[in-house]
Amino acid sequence: MCGIIGYTGSENVKDVLLDALELLEYRGYDSAGIAVEDEVSHETNVYKCAGRVSDLRAICESKKILSTCGIGHTRWATHGGVNDQNAHPHQQGKVTLVHNGIIENYRELIADYDLQEILHSETDSEVAAALLNHYYKGDPKEAIKKTVSKLKGTFALVILFEDQPDVIYSIRNVSPIVATICKEGAMLASDLTALCRFTNEYFVVPEYHILELHKDHVVLTDLNDQVVEPEFLSVDWELNSAGKNGYPFYMEKEIMEQPEAIKNTIKDRIVNGLPDFTADGVPDSLFTDCDRICVVACGTAMHAGLVAQALVKSIVHVQMDVELASEFMYSDPVIDEKTLVIAVSQSGETIDTLEALKYAKRQGAKCLSVINVKGSSIARESDYVLYTAAGPEIAVASTKAYTTQLSVFYLVVAKMALLRGVYTEEQTKSFIAELERVPEVMQKVLEKRRDIHVIAKKILEAKDLFMIGRGLDYSILLEGSLKLKEVSYIHSEAYASGELKHGPIALITTNTPVVATVTQEKLMSKELSNIKEVKSRGADIVLFIKEALSGDLDTEYQVIKLPDMQDEFMVLPASVALQLLAYYVSSDKGFDVDKPRNLAKVVTVE
Repeated sequence: MCGIIGYTGSENVKDVLLDALELLEYRGYDSAGIAVEDEVSHETNVYKCAGRVSDLRAICESKKILSTCGIGHTRWATHGGVNDQNAHPHQQGKVTLVHNGIIENYRELIADYDLQEILHSETDSEVAAALLNHYYKGDPKEAIKKTVSKLKGTFALVILFEDQPDVIYSIRNVSPIVATICKEGAMLASDLTALCRFTNEYFVVPEYHILELHKDHVVLTDLNDQVVEPEFLSVDWELNSAGKNGYPFYMEKEIMEQPEAIKNTIKDRIVNGLPDFTADGVPDSLFTDCDRICVVACGTAMHAGLVAQALVKSIVHVQMDVELASEFMYSDPVIDEKTLVIAVSQSGETIDTLEALKYAKRQGAKCLSVINVKGSSIARESDYVLYTAAGPEIAVASTKAYTTQLSVFYLVVAKMALLRGVYTEEQTKSFIAELERVPEVMQKVLEKRRDIHVIAKKILEAKDLFMIGRGLDYSILLEGSLKLKEVSYIHSEAYASGELKHGPIALITTNTPVVATVTQEKLMSKELSNIKEVKSRGADIVLFIKEALSGDLDTEYQVIKLPDMQDEFMVLPASVALQLLAYYVSSDKGFDVDKPRNLAKVVTVE
């Protein structure tokens, strides 16, 4: 989860590190720290504290820091509480280190190497620093190789050796590291967001390869000391797209970017009005030769899979399951060579999803991933990749990543329906034409954001909130409920409306807020009956409804009318409305919307 940055070059390292850590703070904000090589004394000085990067910046601004080489870290706590001592970087002898991941055997290492008396923190990370110092006899690579041979678990280690001026070393297993060389110097980071200010070219450090960053070049070697040429990738994100661009929070900016993000995701995959994955290198046979589809994902990405499941079953009539990636390997899934496994992840680094994908491959399944970040671990592990074009998503609560994942799934559904003869070419073109309308319709929802803000004010004081819907509406309410929980800390639960009478209705009391969605015409009458049931028990109803179905319901309920689309596509405008609801509740409560408590953007530990 943690954020890592390293820089050596011609710039003032303090500013480079602190600016990068602010961009990486979504990976963890329990503590922050930097280590820099003093240009005068040549000592490595560490500045760190519990709290946000802004707290660290205040400390650093009071110091005279003259350096052009250093490393930094922003922490999401796993081993050891949130305090100054457990903040990174950690120093042992001539070694200064930052770490992302979990060293599973750190207790055994403490005992084996008699480290207890020299450790200053409760972290597993400092054990790696102590072990490196134990093995360091003047040859950094040899010390690194000996150390990693003893480590069990996941790690991205970034290291300064005090007698190796202006050089940064790194090695990883699973936990990501990307790097670049540019006119300002050489850099590495946990993800490319931190590099975008300097370049749009980067490479992914391969697992168990040692990276050396020098001011004007990089050296990449395997554990046999063979030099490896980095494989550079390019990203088309604008350098300023990682900023807030005048919005108070990244989440609001990213909600507003969704029409353009969806347009960019689908435009090159529609040829003559039909879905086309030729440019992605995805063969048609991938969608025709499978007897079953299984989506593996976590959180918001899993909810995108649930929408896809409903569409594939109802339109294509193919069995599709959605599995929590964190449970996948432990549930003895039925996977074989006739199974298509689709892994979904914004970052492409979600460790549960990565491990699920590896497991599926070992069982012989073909693997397709839907990813936002080029060259990420899941992308590299997959047989085929469909990249979304969401651009950088900084807010911890995912918005545009979710809707661009959905847009990819709509293309997949259309492709499968055409290839399997469920749709004619004309029907497929009609389906795709409706998908192309989504950005325009989404924009209309965004123009209603003030109305949604008014409704949000009515639930600010709620302790509990329930969301109800049927069919596709239920799928999107699971995501809407998660958004509200993530950023507002209101206990929110989504239920399939028909399940209310099987227990949950016992929780409905006077003035309990209930958010309902009605976007599926065939389910409308049953859904309205369920809404009346909770209203009769005193619930305070907020209704998001397709405009064509709304009639005079605004005389009975607080209603937000959603622009009309075909029922299958109403997921997308409804999702935006629910995102806005969660955003306004959080911002009006005075919370840091982008950095909800206890959460991090990229989950790289199991």
